[in-house]
This record gives sequence, structure tokens and C-alpha cells, in this order.
Amino acid sequence: MSIAKQYLKTKPVCKVTFTVPAEEAKKVVVVGDFNNWDPKGSSLKKLKNGNFKGTFELPKESTFEFRYIIDGDYVNDAQADRYQWNDYAGAENAVLEL
Repeated sequence: MSIAKQYLKTKPVCKVTFTVPAEEAKKVVVVGDFNNWDPKGSSLKKLKNGNFKGTFELPKESTFEFRYIIDGDYVNDAQADRYQWNDYAGAENAVLEL
């Protein structure tokens, strides 16, 4: 898994690209604070090499908790900036700091 950040000079946003190697998976979505944990509209596109990839424009100078849903299972990103315990989920969430 990887996270690439591209800060834009002309807008107060950062383009964040999520890449998830999940060759056997049928569907991968990213959910988090930035989309109210709603999987609709946050699917990553499956590439020919088996990776799933998607780019989102998120506000700079913000912090977001997030997780991937891979075929119904919640998974954290090993490349996250840090992890934070979430009482609602009863688990740690990955954290993205922009």
C-alpha cells in the first residue's frame, strides 16, 4: 500500500493518491473523515497490474482518519502517517496528515 501527496500551489488542497495491491480483491474503497466514512463514490479503480488506485483532493493543513474496505474487510494502510485509536470502531484507524 502507498500514499502519494502532491501539494498544489494554486489551490489550498493536496492531491492524495491511494494505491492498494489487492490482486485477488473484487472491490476496494477508501473511507474516512474526508467522506463521512461513506463508501459510495470512494471506490478505487482496479488496474491491470492488480493494484487499486484513486486520487482525492483534500484540504491542506488537515488531519483525517481513514481505512480501506477490501471486499468488506476494514484494513489500515501500513504507510499511514500514524495510527489513532477509535472507540466507535473499537480499533485503530490510519491517520493522514496534510
